[in-house]
Amino acid sequence: MIGFVVVSHSEPLAEAAVDLALQMVHGEQPPVKIAAGAAGGFGTDAAAIAGAIDALADSEGVVILTDLGSATLSSELALELRESSQPVRISTGPFVEGATAGIVRAATGGTLEEVVTDADSALRAKQPDAGGAPTAPAADPAPEQKDTAPSAEHAVIERALLNPMGIHSRPAAVLVKEAGRFDATIEISDVTTGKGPVKAKSMVGMLSLGTAKDHVVRVEATGPDAADAVAAFDALILEGFGELDD
Repeated sequence: MIGFVVVSHSEPLAEAAVDLALQMVHGEQPPVKIAAGAAGGFGTDAAAIAGAIDALADSEGVVILTDLGSATLSSELALELRESSQPVRISTGPFVEGATAGIVRAATGGTLEEVVTDADSALRAKQPDAGGAPTAPAADPAPEQKDTAPSAEHAVIERALLNPMGIHSRPAAVLVKEAGRFDATIEISDVTTGKGPVKAKSMVGMLSLGTAKDHVVRVEATGPDAADAVAAFDALILEGFGELDD
């Protein structure tokens, strides 16, 4: 699994960012090391960062997440000081959002490049399309359900979201984990707004859809486990991701 070194000028800030990200992980968590607060105060220490990287020598790769520009400079120096040889990438993404997106992707078994891509593009979920999202039609709402006959290699379902906040951070993290269980390429679209499709293994992608309650989403899977994957996603949607009132 991919490991993480979180580099911050403030140790409490780093701990809070990591705690938030790990709240989104269900099951095995990626290894995370914090290198923050030089000499017990504010700042960064290249030697401490190098030590954190070396502590993850058994990982499949390491992503370094930084809070400010000087933290990135310290991380670059740390790459020259470290003794381990596993591949390391410094993320250019936002600190908090990048940590969450990257750690969630790593928990599903994502490769180093996949994890870095999600961490680097994490702000996409906060950047609406120019002109704003399309407005859902007031009349003739989309049907609540539309199934197509599944095959061994392909399956599709369209379902209205029931939970109050649609696919926000926690449901997105649940879906990312679920997607990792199946040998299938799974994509999600918001039929109501016309956004998508996005890969179900990308938390950033799903958050960028901006789905809300009553929006109809389309789940499409291709691969040996396509039918099982769509059925599992359908069950989660019908359960409201555990957020429906009793």
